[in-house]
Amino acid sequence: MIQLLCTREACGNTLVELGKKNKDVVVLSADLAGSTKATEFAKEFPDRFFNMGVAEANMMNTAAGLAAAGKIPFACTFAIFASGRPWEQIRNTIAYANLNVKIIATHGGISVGPDGASHQAIEDIALMRIIPNMTVLVPADALETPKAIMAAAKLKGPVYIRLARAKLPLVTRPEQPFQIGQANVLREGKDVTIICCGYMVAPSLEAAETLKKNGLDAAVVNLHTIKPIDRETIVNQARRTGAIVTAEEHLVHGGLGSAVAEVLAKNHPTPIEMIGLQDRFGQSGKPAELFKEYQLTPEDIVQAVKKVSSRKS
Repeated sequence: MIQLLCTREACGNTLVELGKKNKDVVVLSADLAGSTKATEFAKEFPDRFFNMGVAEANMMNTAAGLAAAGKIPFACTFAIFASGRPWEQIRNTIAYANLNVKIIATHGGISVGPDGASHQAIEDIALMRIIPNMTVLVPADALETPKAIMAAAKLKGPVYIRLARAKLPLVTRPEQPFQIGQANVLREGKDVTIICCGYMVAPSLEAAETLKKNGLDAAVVNLHTIKPIDRETIVNQARRTGAIVTAEEHLVHGGLGSAVAEVLAKNHPTPIEMIGLQDRFGQSGKPAELFKEYQLTPEDIVQAVKKVSSRKS
């Protein structure tokens, strides 16, 4: 039986663990502590928790001030509000000064479901990775999330961590290492490489199993760090398999697919197909219905693999 766990809950528990280890860790929330699970930290350390209200720009500026004073602030809210409303403050106040602020962005992508387009962040990876000094992490499950948060806490400088609303299957292992900037090859293959992140790792692994039955051997790479990107692994996989499919719960413009294509164009031009939202906003619906509507299912990944395989020289 597939075990489903919530990355938000894993995040909340990890922040408490961090708070116990380091008194300089503080948490800020933009009036969504219950949904982001920042309430766990608030219960344990009420004097180190700050509810900033519905004022995301103010929250980011306050986090910058706390970082300048030597604290390690984690600013928590939905991805759409973490990346859109306070973008200027993140750019000019946090990243320009390379301040040690960590942004926890939950409810990323269309898997937010019924809340609809206004609450579905499908541009946030692009918005964050374009900012100088910003590190961008997209953990695959509730086992990888604590590792990402712990790694972010050790890294000096701003970090954006994208999490999901829905429960995700466990696709990584407890003993699997997590290093910022170094992708994990979850499955070896010789015919094609599927490079994925976050919610799309599980469907990619499922697609690889289906492809195996059809005689195609697919490697699956968990690119949990979008920036700094692991150029070595991407290029090595391109040389080994000769075809790439990217899979992300994000617009194909500016996200993981674009980042991988940039690496390939410069280092090893390779046929590539991108699974992701194709220049469309999200809409209200159940996650499974939306993934089918926006062609983000394992079956869609299988078709993309077949298409890109026909383009191999």
